[in-house]
Amino acid sequence: MAAKDELGRHGEQVAVDYLLAQGMQILDRNWRCPDGEIDVVARDGRSLVVVEVKTRSGRTHGTAFEAVTEVKLARLRRLSGRWLATQCERFDSIRVDVIALERFAGDIAIRHERGVC
Repeated sequence: MAAKDELGRHGEQVAVDYLLAQGMQILDRNWRCPDGEIDVVARDGRSLVVVEVKTRSGRTHGTAFEAVTEVKLARLRRLSGRWLATQCERFDSIRVDVIALERFAGDIAIRHERGVC
């Protein structure tokens, strides 16, 4: 496995552990359809939360949070509708969160932005 893929997998697990510690329930991980992928689908109370996870080991290409573009956020909004179409459960609200993880000298910093779109 490439180092980048391993870093991404590790980052997604750190993000899931963080969300669980925040009291969220994980409903799905790495959900795919022909239009793309959702990293994490979670429930926060009665809210559906679609989570994009970005992990970086440095800032030579910008921060992890900056890597989530408006195009990516628009795709996540569409994908949340596709995911919901496969479910029977209803939610009071839907939001898209971004968890940006940056690893420096072995430590991981977590930035969780709720409701970015």
